[in-house]
Amino acid sequence: MDTFDALACPLDGEPLSQSGTCWRCPAGHSFDVARQGYLHLLPVQKKRSLDPGDSKDMVAARRRFLNAGFYQPVAEAVNKAVTTDAGDAKPLACLDAGCGEGYYLRQLAASNMDRSLALVGVDISKWAILAAAKQDKRPRWLVGSNANLPVLSGTLDCVLCLFGFPVYSEFARALKPGGMVIQADAGPDHLRELREIIYPSIKPEKPPMAEVPDGFSDLGTETVRYSLTLENQAAIADLLAMTPHFYRAPAEGRVRAETLETLTVTVEVKLRRWVRDSAVTTTTPR
Repeated sequence: MDTFDALACPLDGEPLSQSGTCWRCPAGHSFDVARQGYLHLLPVQKKRSLDPGDSKDMVAARRRFLNAGFYQPVAEAVNKAVTTDAGDAKPLACLDAGCGEGYYLRQLAASNMDRSLALVGVDISKWAILAAAKQDKRPRWLVGSNANLPVLSGTLDCVLCLFGFPVYSEFARALKPGGMVIQADAGPDHLRELREIIYPSIKPEKPPMAEVPDGFSDLGTETVRYSLTLENQAAIADLLAMTPHFYRAPAEGRVRAETLETLTVTVEVKLRRWVRDSAVTTTTPR
């Protein structure tokens, strides 16, 4: 496992260099490594709230659910998409934009023990990054924003955006020419059975965007679909808590879900791949 060191100052975009437990840019902006090993690169002036992103409880629910292996087929599809077209000779720098508690990067690292990888996870939630850093020291974990990725331009081979908020202009800036974005979104039937329980009526999940982002070419879409049975209330509660439906559903709908002993749901995930065009010219927005 390689270490990803091409970090950028979130204030001026200049390269950061490490000295002990501190990272500094040429202008003197400095950022200390937390004792858990992660780096906080989200300046207070770029926060939209005091504690942005997923809460501590939401992160804990997601950690329990994902570590139980319920989304393992999704992780396997992501791993295959990352490595299928990549040669074995060169190191592969991969960033998970909106990494949460790091499940997908951990799975990527575990399935590529013999490969040279430099992994970095970025999330706006300090609770998510704290949980990620506690579980695995191999990737570089950063508190930061997809709108202002704290990495140098043209340094990444792959960007993952899994059930997150893509910022394609930033992805294009950070990727090398020919680098790839792998984006996972809920398919129309994703968790349909749960939604039928918690909402008075449901609409199909909004389909993933069909347009090719500026500066990219389409490499195709894969659908990961399977049936999943949750056999206890705790797992059902964790699934609900880790989704936006926990906040969107009416109170009576959440109560109905809390009383379930078992639940079988459809998992449907659309996995899209984009390749960065070589002719794209990017600048660093700060």
